[in-house]
Amino acid sequence: MEKVASSEQFQASIEASSLTVAVFKADWCGDCKFIDPFMPEVEQAYEGRLTLIEVDVEQVGEVSQEQNILGIPSFVAYANGKELVRFVNKLRKSREEIESFLNRALEVYQTLEQNATSKQE
Repeated sequence: MEKVASSEQFQASIEASSLTVAVFKADWCGDCKFIDPFMPEVEQAYEGRLTLIEVDVEQVGEVSQEQNILGIPSFVAYANGKELVRFVNKLRKSREEIESFLNRALEVYQTLEQNATSKQE
């Protein structure tokens, strides 16, 4: 997972026309550490369909504030610079919940892509 080191890098990542999911987390966050062991497998399972980026809320705090991130870990899906859907709550997130969110993000993204294509025809 690519780590975002600046506001500019974050902006460039979410401006992509493809689906990008930002994972907001921090080194001190226990629930963030809980997901670390299985996230590489999750990322590999979704390879080619979406891009996961990591945003450390301590390192790039202004991005977290701009995106209204109040709890971590938080997952926010973007395409073309617009937020599509987010998975935010105070509970520890399981692999199944994360994969369910990623599937939902893909559905939203694909629906928007189909609508954009049909409008162009």
